[in-house]
Amino acid sequence: MLSILNKWGFLFLAFFFIASRSEAVHLQQVATANSPVTIAVPPNSNGRLFIVEQRGTIRILSGGQLLSQPFLDVSGLVSCCGEEGLLGLAFHPNYSNNGLFYIYYTNTAGNIVIARYKVSNNPNIANHGSAFRLLTIPHPNFSNHNGGQLQFGPDGYLYIGVGDGGSGGDPNNNAQNLSALLGKILRIDINHGTPYSVPLNNPFVGVAQARPEIWAFGLRNPWRFSFDRRTGDLFIGDVGQDSYEEVDWQLSASHGGINYGWRLMEGRHCYNPATNCNPGGLRMPILEYSHASGACSIIGGYRYRGAKIPSLAGYYIYGDFCSGQIFHAKPVPGHWTTSLLMNTNLQISTFGQDNAGELYVADLGGGVYKIVN
Repeated sequence: MLSILNKWGFLFLAFFFIASRSEAVHLQQVATANSPVTIAVPPNSNGRLFIVEQRGTIRILSGGQLLSQPFLDVSGLVSCCGEEGLLGLAFHPNYSNNGLFYIYYTNTAGNIVIARYKVSNNPNIANHGSAFRLLTIPHPNFSNHNGGQLQFGPDGYLYIGVGDGGSGGDPNNNAQNLSALLGKILRIDINHGTPYSVPLNNPFVGVAQARPEIWAFGLRNPWRFSFDRRTGDLFIGDVGQDSYEEVDWQLSASHGGINYGWRLMEGRHCYNPATNCNPGGLRMPILEYSHASGACSIIGGYRYRGAKIPSLAGYYIYGDFCSGQIFHAKPVPGHWTTSLLMNTNLQISTFGQDNAGELYVADLGGGVYKIVN
């Protein structure tokens, strides 16, 4: 059984080079952290980069230096490590005025928690006492496939990527079960209701035996997903089981409710059952790759919308945890095509995007890098 965060390495390399069209694209190390798993920035971040460390701390990179005092330390609340820990961070779109942010972690019982916090009067330190738990998702029996992504969509709603509950092959068939929150992307309104409300246009509102929070289903472990900052389209890197990794794509005009196929299918291939697995209505991935070259776990990234690397404009950037390869993909008439951007020795855990659209990548072994021209 393959996992996202199941191997450890401590190789710190500052630069990796490859030709990308006419430009040399490389990684420039900007920080060293303790098992970084998320990179995020608030609106109007003033150049700061927030780095989530798996064991339960959030650190700030400011002015080229990693601040000594954590922005937030919830290490006493989380279970770690493997695929557990403090896994996700998202800032409220109106963070500049309300100071609210949201974290995703596995608690000491192994359950998934989405909690809200607020910054203190010091912009570099959170108010630990402001904790407010929005949602707890039971995650019994297995410690893997916890998901971990939080992203605010262009609609202002909070999207939450939840794994299928663990083990191998989704033995409880959670991803296809609309009464379970596991194996889904959820969509909630954190600006109304207590602790939240469900948008009335969520696809399963009013559907019997279905959780109304569900936006998309049929996902194994959507560890990292992102919204195209220009079009609003959703890109999902869904980690595969034994043979294939996949990228799913959802247009901004979607009304949700899409079934991405797991555990019926792994990528574009039958999984369970082994034949006649597609009853119709499943959405196939736009990209897939096999484990043949040592790959094992896709790390979804971002569509590049920055200005400093023109040759990457419009490309979707993503990588693989085991192989360390970083890919770039673009749409061509009728389909998407992908190619290798660079080989690295990183254990890629996440990508990040700053306010200018420039991209970062983290190594679980400790390095945080910026993709530069």
